[in-house]
Amino acid sequence: MDNVNQSGHMATIIGIADATHYLVGLTDANDNFAGLNGEAAGECVHSIVEAKALLKSHDYSVANLEYQTAYDEMCGLEHSGNYQQVISL
Repeated sequence: MDNVNQSGHMATIIGIADATHYLVGLTDANDNFAGLNGEAAGECVHSIVEAKALLKSHDYSVANLEYQTAYDEMCGLEHSGNYQQVISL
């Protein structure tokens, strides 16, 4: 299936700085994040290995990996952007 499904949603893994989990789901063209089956929330897994396995089970072969930090928002700084990379599963 690659990393984009028929409706144009991209497979996405989100890691939050200092968190012990990853969120796995789909991102649309407007950068809205949703679950793999259309539900509102993504799946929560405890490792990048689990995240990759989950996406593979849904026939994805690549995903957008994004790391976010809450520190900018907590300190009142402007959003500095997230680290993003397309990875093979």
